[in-house]
Amino acid sequence: MTLDIALKEWQAVCHAIHTGRQIILLRKGGIHETEGRFEIQNRDFLLFPTYLHQKIDWVKPNDRQHVQHRDDEPDRVEINTRVCVTDIVRVRSRQQMDAIDYAHLYLPPMIDMRFNYKPQNPLYLLIIRAYRLDVVNIASVPLYAGCKSWVPLESPIDISQARAVLSVADFERQRRKLLSTLESIS
Repeated sequence: MTLDIALKEWQAVCHAIHTGRQIILLRKGGIHETEGRFEIQNRDFLLFPTYLHQKIDWVKPNDRQHVQHRDDEPDRVEINTRVCVTDIVRVRSRQQMDAIDYAHLYLPPMIDMRFNYKPQNPLYLLIIRAYRLDVVNIASVPLYAGCKSWVPLESPIDISQARAVLSVADFERQRRKLLSTLESIS
């Protein structure tokens, strides 16, 4: 079994997901929008860590030790995490994000930026189940460059030996808590 599609995301977020610190992604657009409707084309994908747009001052102090500062993207990219989207939740208020502050590494300025960027487009929270892979180093080719969310990989990556980051019970406990909290504030 292989995958050949990856989602570009901050390296610090990739690390948080890979270690079980975080089971969510925030997306405003870039996944796929048709006539203003949000869709996710790929519910199963790899994480492609990026460095240039990640801002250390938008990451909680306890998580900053995992932020790798770079002035450019590396020549080689380490792919080590597969994720599967289990839920897509429209975030309707800033209060919802405040209520799940424990569940992510983002500081308020980053969350505010997400809400304020193209305010006519809603913010979505993806709940994801993560799986660890043996590290695969791929060359960072021009196809992967630029501000885009999805990158089709030149060569598929074997995911047959992927290992769940969290047990089914731990993941479901966190997932239910997130969904319950978000629903109680909507």
